[in-house]
Amino acid sequence: MSSEAKNLEAIHNAIKVHNEACPYPLFEIRMNPYEVDRLDWPEIAGLPIVADEKIGTGRFELVCSKGKEIDEEIEAIAIESELVNV
Repeated sequence: MSSEAKNLEAIHNAIKVHNEACPYPLFEIRMNPYEVDRLDWPEIAGLPIVADEKIGTGRFELVCSKGKEIDEEIEAIAIESELVNV
């Protein structure tokens, strides 16, 4: 399984846990700007991905309308990647 697939699975699992435990809906996913650029995903499961320098690489935060910064902070799989010009 690729690192992108593992990241996506971890995020979907965290969303599921949040939705089962919290009555307030999620409204965004925050990630380190490096991760946002590396993954190049504008959204996951209808939730926008927002760059946040306070989030460490390899991590993400789910933000819900309750106003809490985070319900779940999960370590995502991150590997170094290299850009190749074609």
